[in-house]
Amino acid sequence: MAFRSHPDSDAAAAWFAGEAGQALLASEAGCVHAALRQFPHWRGLWLGPSDVALPEEAGLPAPLRLHPVGASAFTGDLRCELPLPLASECCALVVVQHAADMTVAPEALLEECARVLIPGGWLWMLAINPLSPWRLRWAGQGLRGREPVSWRRRLRAVGLVPEPVSQGLGPTWRTLAHAPLRPGVGLRPAYLLRSEKRSAPLTPVRKARAIGMPAGTHA
Repeated sequence: MAFRSHPDSDAAAAWFAGEAGQALLASEAGCVHAALRQFPHWRGLWLGPSDVALPEEAGLPAPLRLHPVGASAFTGDLRCELPLPLASECCALVVVQHAADMTVAPEALLEECARVLIPGGWLWMLAINPLSPWRLRWAGQGLRGREPVSWRRRLRAVGLVPEPVSQGLGPTWRTLAHAPLRPGVGLRPAYLLRSEKRSAPLTPVRKARAIGMPAGTHA
């Protein structure tokens, strides 16, 4: 297999379908469930690899699912590219489960996530930890890991307010699911970083591009 130094969503999707990827996704299942329950009366937006079985709960609306494919496209409930064909401020919740690790345009993706969030909405980001021993498992498999400080800088740039502490999760080395969250990233293979979209950002940001939808179009 060729070594890939840049994000490749198709190769990354294949890795998540394998043993190590499935163990990591299983470790994150409880976290994703908690995210989807944060706003039970809103349909959220979830972006991540196709081999994820999202939790189902009676009375909880299923999120709009999008999977990265190719360089900058998405498939799933919609087939589209950036910018997303969603109205501005139409979601209270966005879950980015490794989609930003898989794309060559993470800044554009986060900008779209911020655009579709309502004021008071939350972005839950699950990202891989480049300092974990697990990086040997995904090296060359189309994923690009970044430390939390790098993501916080990008999140602030699009107008979101990230929490000051990330939470690590997943096994340190074994390919068994390990769900408990731990304050700080440490050597865990993945971490959760949550951000809020506030009505008035703490720092000035570039005005987001507003996208309206034609009458009769579902958000």
